[in-house]
Amino acid sequence: MGDLIDQLRAGLPAEAVVTDPDVTASYAHDMASFCAAGAPAVVVLPRTVEQVQHVLRTATALRVPVVPQGARTGLSGAANAVDGCIVLSLVKMDRILEIDAVERIAVVEPGVVNADLSRAVAEQGLYYPPDPSSWEQCTIGGNIGTASGGLCCVKYGVTAEYVLGLDVVLADGRLLRTGRRTAKGVAGYDLTRLFVGSEGSLGVVVRAVLALKPAPPQQLALGAEFPSVAAACEAVRQIMAGGHAPSLLELMDRTCVRAVNALGNMGLPESTEALLLVAFDTPDPAPDLAAVAEVCTRAGATEVVPAEDAAESELLLQARRMALPALERLRPATMIDDVCVPRSALADMLQGTEAIAREHDLTIGVCAHAGDGNTHPVVCFDPADPEEARRARASFDRIMALGLELGGTITGEHGVGLLKKQWLAEEAGPLAMELQRGIKAVFDPLGLLNPGKVLDVAAPHPIGFPTPA
Repeated sequence: MGDLIDQLRAGLPAEAVVTDPDVTASYAHDMASFCAAGAPAVVVLPRTVEQVQHVLRTATALRVPVVPQGARTGLSGAANAVDGCIVLSLVKMDRILEIDAVERIAVVEPGVVNADLSRAVAEQGLYYPPDPSSWEQCTIGGNIGTASGGLCCVKYGVTAEYVLGLDVVLADGRLLRTGRRTAKGVAGYDLTRLFVGSEGSLGVVVRAVLALKPAPPQQLALGAEFPSVAAACEAVRQIMAGGHAPSLLELMDRTCVRAVNALGNMGLPESTEALLLVAFDTPDPAPDLAAVAEVCTRAGATEVVPAEDAAESELLLQARRMALPALERLRPATMIDDVCVPRSALADMLQGTEAIAREHDLTIGVCAHAGDGNTHPVVCFDPADPEEARRARASFDRIMALGLELGGTITGEHGVGLLKKQWLAEEAGPLAMELQRGIKAVFDPLGLLNPGKVLDVAAPHPIGFPTPA
C-alpha cells in the first residue's frame, strides 16, 4: 500500500491522491441496487492525460486494479470499486477543448457534464442530442462508457452515433487515438465504437471528438391519456409505422401517473392507465401534432391535450421528468431496469411487467422511451426487509427473462456493469462471450481495468501483488 501511494504521488499533485478512508468510501459505488462494492485503496483525480498515463503505468507495474469513474450516476454497478483498487475519477478533466461550427464537432475531456456541453454548443447555434435523464450531473466520459441514450433518441439516436474519435489510455499507459474529425471515415476496424459502451474495461477515455447537429426549433408536445397500455402501445406502433418523426415519444404506466400526481399535483385523471407524450421540433410542429393526435384518438385515447406553446409543452413534459423521483418516494429503495424490446412487443413487455409485479407482490412502475421500445421498469422495495428485497431481485430476473423472450435486449442504455453480467451471457451466447473475452485480453491482458464488470475474466497474475521476479 505504501509503495502504491508513493509511486502515485511521484507523478501526481498531492491533492490528486486521496487516501482518507472516509473520503475514499464515498467513491465506492454508483447508483445501482444489488451490486457489491469494495473498499478502494486510493482515489486519484488527475487533470491531464499524462497524469492518467502515470496512474495506469503504476497500476500495471504493481498489478493493482483500476476502476475508472465519472459522476457515478450509473445504474448497473459499472463504477463500483473493488477491494484494494485505484479509483480513477475523471471529473477534474472537465474542459471543453474546442467547438467547431464549420465541422460541427466538439472536442471535450471526459469529465465535462452533459448539460454544460449542451449549453455551450447551443450558444453557437449547435446541438448535442444525447440527453440522459441525469444530464445535469452525468459526464461525457460516463455517457461514452455506457453508450447512454436519453429522451431524444427516437429521432436523433444514442451516444455511439455522436462519437467520432477518442483518445484512450490503455492499461499499460500507452495513448491510443481512434477515429477521426471528418464527417466520414472507414479506415480499418472501428475501434472507436469498440470503446463506446465498454464501461472502462478496455481503456480510459481522456478525450472525445463529438459530432454536433444544427440547433432544432423549440419542440411542441401533446399528452394523450389511454384506458390501457395496449391502446397506448398501439398508438406508438401507428405513429412509427406512419412515418412520423417525433423528437420525443415517451410512455408512463398508471403506477407512474399516480406517483407523479401524488408528488406534483399534476391533475392527471386517476383512471388513466397509460400516458403518452409526443413532441416534434419541426419548423411548424402544429400539423405533426394534429396528425398524431388523430392517430392517438383512433387507437383509443380518452383525451388528447396538445400544447399551444413552449411553456405548455414544458408543463406536459414535467410529468415525465418527475416519474423517477415520484416512484422513489413510494418505497425506501428502487431498482431501475433497462430492457429494450421491438416496438411491436412493447405492450407485451408492459403487461408482462405488471403481471410480474402482482406475482411478487411489489410496486413496479414503468416509464419508457416508447419510440425506441426502451422500457424502464422501476422496482420499488424496502432493502431492510430481507423477504421484500429477495422478491425485488427475483422480479428483476423475471423482467430480464421476459425481455429476452420478446426478442429484446437486457440493456438499451444503462450498460451491463455488475448487475447484468449473467444476463449478458444469456443474451450473447457462448461464442460471442468467447470472442468478447478475447478482445478484453488484447486490450487488458492483466485484467486490471474495471475487473469483474461486463464479463468475468481471470487475470494471469494475482491482482494487487507484483509479478514474481
